[in-house]
Amino acid sequence: MRDIYQEQLKNLHQELMKMGAACEEIIDLAARSLTDYDRELEEKTAQVGASIDESERTIETICLKLLLRQQPVAGDLRQISAAMKMITDMERIGDQAEDIVDLVPKMKQGAGENDSRIRQMAKAAQYMVTEAVNAYVSQDLELARAVMDYDDVVDNYFNQIKDDILSFIAANPHEGEYALDLLMIDKYFERIGDHCTNIAEWVEFSVTGIHRDCQ
Repeated sequence: MRDIYQEQLKNLHQELMKMGAACEEIIDLAARSLTDYDRELEEKTAQVGASIDESERTIETICLKLLLRQQPVAGDLRQISAAMKMITDMERIGDQAEDIVDLVPKMKQGAGENDSRIRQMAKAAQYMVTEAVNAYVSQDLELARAVMDYDDVVDNYFNQIKDDILSFIAANPHEGEYALDLLMIDKYFERIGDHCTNIAEWVEFSVTGIHRDCQ
């Protein structure tokens, strides 16, 4: 019975890593859309978004089977519960990346000088997704906490870009609509970082049995 459980748990880890990789890819597509937007990129984003949704359903099914058939206790139960919480945040990452790609063609000009920082912000968020999932699979508490701390990097990018946008508005008051769209994209990436932090917090819970919001 334990061998069956371990095999199913291994399958859960593989599916989570697959979903995490898809989240990384869709964040990259969202960042690229600012300067390289075309119909093909839009379609690719939709495909990756659909794969994230499919992974969420697959992982939910695996978790429910583990709960119903294996009746896990203690640490095993925490791992499964954490996984079900993590995939909610991962699915929202996909949604927000798709929202960015949907918004870009409506903007009246390219991201220009802000593009570099937004790309760096996106890479920081990608790193957080990857390491949060790795922390879960390895049950690495220190890595999970490092991911939480790394959210400060994303927040710093958010604040820098916001300040740049405010300066842009002051110098170009007629470009207010474009600036607001860019600020919304900045906020979407900041929220993606928050979702990554949530994932890491559930990893911490899976290891310690304590969730920060419940202390």
